[in-house]
Amino acid sequence: MLISIPKLPESLCFFHFVGSVSISKQLASIKALRKGSDLEKAIATAALIFRNSSDPDGKLGKPTAKTLLQTQFRNFTEGQETKPQYRELLSELDEHIENKLDFEDFMILLLSITVMSDLLQNIWSVQIVK
Repeated sequence: MLISIPKLPESLCFFHFVGSVSISKQLASIKALRKGSDLEKAIATAALIFRNSSDPDGKLGKPTAKTLLQTQFRNFTEGQETKPQYRELLSELDEHIENKLDFEDFMILLLSITVMSDLLQNIWSVQIVK
């Protein structure tokens, strides 16, 4: 099932309120998430970060996508630069037809990086203590 993020009125776009409303406040304003699960809030956070960073057409430019990876996803991208799979993902980003990513493409990129990351291996090795 694909989720569509509606195009925002220009007055609500990222460029008009960047830094003025935190992601946590934006999440708190979504009534359906007040009792949401951690997973639902995690996906909603990714959607809000995408929306806040996207252009008025709801897409991320290549430079913005790379900046988000470096600033918002650095623990997953650290140490990946030498891996062929990671370099291939970034080259695919460079070759993206429109040079822009929609939300679906952005989430696929995040999940692909997550699956190949060293951090995921560390997460899997965490011992759960009850």
